[in-house]
Amino acid sequence: MRTALTVAVLGVVLLGAPGYGQAPYYGGKTIEIVVPTAVGGPTDILNRALAPFLEKHIAGNPSVRIRNIPGGGTVLGSNWFAANAKPDGLTLLASPVGSKIAFIIQNPAVRYDFRRFRLVAISGGGAVFYVSPRTGIRTAAEFVKAQGLVMGSPSPPGNVLTALLAFELLGANPRVVFGFEGVGPARLAFERGELNLDFQATIVYVTQVLPLVREGKAVPLMTLGYINEKGEIVRDPAVPDLPTVYEVYQQIHGRKPDGLLRWKAYRATVAAAWVYGRGLWAQEGTPPEVVRPLHDAIDRMNRDREFQDQAKRLLEGYALLRGDQVEQTVHRGLRVTLDVTKFIRTLMQEKYAQTI
Repeated sequence: MRTALTVAVLGVVLLGAPGYGQAPYYGGKTIEIVVPTAVGGPTDILNRALAPFLEKHIAGNPSVRIRNIPGGGTVLGSNWFAANAKPDGLTLLASPVGSKIAFIIQNPAVRYDFRRFRLVAISGGGAVFYVSPRTGIRTAAEFVKAQGLVMGSPSPPGNVLTALLAFELLGANPRVVFGFEGVGPARLAFERGELNLDFQATIVYVTQVLPLVREGKAVPLMTLGYINEKGEIVRDPAVPDLPTVYEVYQQIHGRKPDGLLRWKAYRATVAAAWVYGRGLWAQEGTPPEVVRPLHDAIDRMNRDREFQDQAKRLLEGYALLRGDQVEQTVHRGLRVTLDVTKFIRTLMQEKYAQTI
């Protein structure tokens, strides 16, 4: 009798406990990922590939769909998310490199603050510079001295800003044509022969540009490089055979650029926007019990052999990190000193007539 009563009381307590016996929060729901770029860009490619794995591993198996809101160098879609997404985990923001750069240089059009959002997951990334074989250029050192190079960029430059800072650091002076809707259209213009210099994230380089290299239609030159856990600039793990901007500077000038303001500006954008470049965020105020299933799904994805196989291509050798484990580190990286911000804004205004 006493045992039966104990079991009955325990059952009542457990049934009354929060979440006990309840269906998963995301069951039967749809998660919309806002991608603030056009279809076909690196952020769009990555998140469309991640969507089936999120559907598989988020408890409740919700549907996951992509909503592209391009414009303003990724600012338009990011602003839309900040103003309209509810703190319910059903609308997430995929942050491209450009959205972080716009934030750290204090673009006045920005209405979002990543430091207020809840980080779901994040991965690093890099980018590759390449030219048309018609230029006759075969090495990065030759590129620095070349004339007649033309590259496309959105307005404002977004993730291409890091490329412009690389040019400034190295002493290269290609002509930059602004006004492209995104880096995807700029790549297509390169393929059509309208541009002879391009700069693309490694995910795009590996999937879209490397075939051109094999066909002799593009010549890779160098990468941004990657900052390791010791703070050192090392070769991009996705393209380890190419030199970094840091290496090319030393080849040309015979010394390291450390201490130069233009190096600090370049390194700051690499650290803040590329090393932790590709994030997935929930709205400010999203409750822990709503974010937790998303974090748990990242753990399960990383244990999924199918995802592991695809991640070699999708993430280019970078890890997909659970957001709550690196959120503070990512937030710290978004703090850039005033002298760097001033240098970048002055450079863009005086050299490129771009007000940011």
